[in-house]
Amino acid sequence: MTNGAESEQTFFAQRIVIRPSRLLLNLIASLIALVAIWPLIILIAEAFGNLTSGSIDLGPDGVRQIAGTIKLLLGTALVGTVLGTANGWLLSNCCFPGRRWLRIAQLIPLATPAYLLSAILVDLGSRSGWRVHGLGWGIILMALTTYPYVFLLSTESFSVSGQRQLEACRSLGVGPWSAFRRVALPIALPSIGAGVALMSMEVVNELGAVELLGIPSLSAGILEAWQADGNPTAAIALALVTLVLVLGLVATERQLRQRSRRWSDGVAGGQSMTWTLRGGRAWTAQFLAIVPPAVSLGIPIIWSVLNLDQLEQGLTDDLWPLVLRSFLLALAAALIAVIAALFLAVAKRWSHAAWLKGLTFTAGMGYAIPGTVLALALLFAGTPWQLAPLVLLLWGYGDRFLAVAKGGLDAALERINPSLDEAATGMGLTWQQVLQRIHLPLLRGPMTVGLLLVFVDTVKELPLTFALRPFDFDTLSVRVYQYAGDERLSEALLPALMIVVLGLLASMALVPSLEQSTGKD
Repeated sequence: MTNGAESEQTFFAQRIVIRPSRLLLNLIASLIALVAIWPLIILIAEAFGNLTSGSIDLGPDGVRQIAGTIKLLLGTALVGTVLGTANGWLLSNCCFPGRRWLRIAQLIPLATPAYLLSAILVDLGSRSGWRVHGLGWGIILMALTTYPYVFLLSTESFSVSGQRQLEACRSLGVGPWSAFRRVALPIALPSIGAGVALMSMEVVNELGAVELLGIPSLSAGILEAWQADGNPTAAIALALVTLVLVLGLVATERQLRQRSRRWSDGVAGGQSMTWTLRGGRAWTAQFLAIVPPAVSLGIPIIWSVLNLDQLEQGLTDDLWPLVLRSFLLALAAALIAVIAALFLAVAKRWSHAAWLKGLTFTAGMGYAIPGTVLALALLFAGTPWQLAPLVLLLWGYGDRFLAVAKGGLDAALERINPSLDEAATGMGLTWQQVLQRIHLPLLRGPMTVGLLLVFVDTVKELPLTFALRPFDFDTLSVRVYQYAGDERLSEALLPALMIVVLGLLASMALVPSLEQSTGKD
């Protein structure tokens, strides 16, 4: 059946792509993709130009920054893997009181940026007499805010793959721990590895947390070499190292996802098997599941309560203009990303050309590129055109978050039967009419989710915004980071709470997909 469906889709694509009316769609998609990847092409060309001329220079702290990033990656991967995998198994295949709500709660850490948690803990630590600083704290905070990537992918694997084997284990009286260790974990390793790769991309992109905690990193090093030291050669060299690291993570993530799909296709079957936990085991599972979201949300709440008497200090004259500016900027970025993603996804569906599929995939890699690297690339790409900083910033947002919007649209279009498109074109409808009458009504949900996710990601984004914003053009994330650096956290209270609330909205947008992957209780 699978081969037949693939043949049908290929035949359908071949029938419609040769029509002249599709040339406009392919042209638009190609231009969007080229606009998305052009900054990186310019940056890579500049880097190789420096390499060939022998002027490559990592700067005085380059080696230390590379080592700091690798240490942070390894530590975060270890802690995040344990948290995400353990909770993924317990909340997918074990029954205990509060399971459903605790499963949803695992999305809460995505709402709290690492730089915000770092700023709050630094402030709380200074009041209590203990120092929040260094690599250990960075590992804990980055793992706490990124482990949901491992949780989401491992949950999907535990809920779908290896069900026949798990059913056999249960019929033989094998307990949940043995079934996890012998069956579920080996099958889920590719999905877990893909989640770790996504975690690592977020770690490489982080700027605020590593700066506040004093951790040498590539992201901070690029910004320091470029703006503080006035050494663009070192910034380019560090950006090239970062790109190599990120591309390795992307390649690893894609390979592991493909392996995960093969596992799933081969052994999937029915609803996920569950073991009922009672007594101490149930208490342990509840504890493991509640601690990460409770800490990530509880710390900002505690900090807010302690600073309620200073709330009025945050009500400055520029607060609401700041909120309005952040809102409009994020809304513009969300619209740009979703519209661009829609054209790319539709063009990919209507064409069987390998070059177009490869181009649309490459265009979606911006999310993996750290914000400081992308900002540097945009400056090189925009300088000949003398583009305004605000234009570069919107370009960067659209580039970076294109994949966030495109992923949901690609998945939704795959669920639409190609025969609907074929029937419509057979009646003489153009691709614009098919898009308007068939695709857009069916894509309303994924487009709304994409808009919300890109909106909130833009509000939380710090490296790209900090590097490219126009002079005296702060956003909520920049203002919180600046106040934290100046130890004026009481004034950062309201902007920080707004970021957390918006992050919670984005997290809740992921609940339907989580419920679908695990099944409703």
